[in-house]
Amino acid sequence: MFELLTEKISEVFRKLGNKGKLTEKDVDEALRQVRLALLEADVNLKVVKEFTARVRERCLIGEVLESLTPAQHVVKIVNEELVAILGGKQTHLTPAGHPPSRLMLVGLQGGGKTTTAAKLALHLRRSGQQPLLVAADTRRPAAIDQLKVLGKQLDIPVHAEDPKMSPANICNNALKRAKELASSWIIVDTQGRLHIDEVLMGEMEDVKKALQPTEVILVVDAMTGQEAVRVAEAFNARVGLTGLILTKMDGDARGGAALSIKSVTGVPIKFMGVGEKVDALEPYHPDRLASRILGMGDMLTLIEKAEAVMDEDRAKEVQKKIRTATFNLEDFLEQLQQVKKMGTMGQIMDMIPGLSSLTKKLPEGVDESQVKKVEAIVYSMTPQERQHPELIDGSRRRRIAKGSGTTPQDINQLLNQFRQAQKLMKQLDAGKGRGLLSKLK
Repeated sequence: MFELLTEKISEVFRKLGNKGKLTEKDVDEALRQVRLALLEADVNLKVVKEFTARVRERCLIGEVLESLTPAQHVVKIVNEELVAILGGKQTHLTPAGHPPSRLMLVGLQGGGKTTTAAKLALHLRRSGQQPLLVAADTRRPAAIDQLKVLGKQLDIPVHAEDPKMSPANICNNALKRAKELASSWIIVDTQGRLHIDEVLMGEMEDVKKALQPTEVILVVDAMTGQEAVRVAEAFNARVGLTGLILTKMDGDARGGAALSIKSVTGVPIKFMGVGEKVDALEPYHPDRLASRILGMGDMLTLIEKAEAVMDEDRAKEVQKKIRTATFNLEDFLEQLQQVKKMGTMGQIMDMIPGLSSLTKKLPEGVDESQVKKVEAIVYSMTPQERQHPELIDGSRRRRIAKGSGTTPQDINQLLNQFRQAQKLMKQLDAGKGRGLLSKLK
């Protein structure tokens, strides 16, 4: 979502890097461009003014201006100040002294509360917790059904009752059930509205009183820009927020909410929703996000994603195949599916230093339909053809195309991509990429 902002700030740093030494005029011009980029990204005006003032003050000391690498000093200062306005450090969920810990999700209708509740439950279970989902959005029966479906899909229990019951009573009954199930966390999906009103806030206060939550987290749509900041201020004033979750961070919004909301409200962001799938939730790391904004990638998050989807023994086996040139089409398909689990190609490239600027030049990413086409082609091959794709001649191409519902041109394209992947992997393993491959295994 920070693509345009990253592009403009990177251009500012590129111009600074072409200068031998910096003057006060150079710094002011660079900060003017940064200020415009931030305002275009819908960052709060007060936050922009404070940010650029701090950066200017730190850049105009002699140590920076007289340095042999002044542009690098400026990048370092901008990075540190970005981390500061983004929150400074990661903020974790706070467990209760005695289980179950109680987490209450609040927000406006359409912000993604129900899906986020399921994402949070999956995140907690993966960290060894036993969550219980509670459907307390009684004004929208579809939300109750949606949560039940998600809970069944993830094999996570859901407490739901008759929508005629008050949300406060539902929460009281959910606490009893949590004790029966020995749940360590309760995640309550509460009611929302299309706008903030007195009735909504009154209901939130009633639920909070009944639940006595350790966490009150606002789910807010990052694509609403500064409206997200105003919503956060209003909810914080009435129900006292302990954290925020920004959804749709993978969208085409300008990103100002993420850069403004902590500074304006004082409430920390704890997670980011980066897609529609139930595993598309990332813990919020201000330092990593600042690195992405400045085009410096986020290798730590990429490695964490890789570790989550890749089996260590299988990764070692694949690496051995790459070294011995026995990497085949079945392995290629498997790796393609693993990469897809980590996110889109654009999201992955954003995390690799130096490649974020190429994201816009990418053709459409490897989506599910493309992976299915590759699967169909590979499964239409004989075991011998998968092991030795060089055997595939014209007649074999026609047979594979007929069996997979594709064309001989599609077969040619896949084989070309496979050969290119083989070359790239050999280069990575033989050169500087060896360290990365060893980390990802």
